[in-house]
Amino acid sequence: MQRETWTDERLDDFSRHVDQRFDWVDDRFDRVDQRFAQVDRRFEQVDRRFEQVDRRFDQVDRNIHDLRTEMRSEIAELRTLMYRFGSGIIGTVVVAILLRAF
Repeated sequence: MQRETWTDERLDDFSRHVDQRFDWVDDRFDRVDQRFAQVDRRFEQVDRRFEQVDRRFDQVDRNIHDLRTEMRSEIAELRTLMYRFGSGIIGTVVVAILLRAF
């Protein structure tokens, strides 16, 4: 059965009931906001950790760059030494052949 009339008392009860429901919803949203604040703090911690990781990777990049530069230099020196040693051996063999020929 459906009531067709609303008394002031019934409207007041309905209004209180609606207000209670909205208060409950507000409380829930306040708790959600608190959780988001916690999540934000955690993300700030994660951001700080990533900043540390970024600095470490920058240091690794510099170390690798320095190592590559050093290795290139040493390889160039080794190449020069090999050319000189090979030229010396070839020169010695040529002189030995020429001395045997005469």
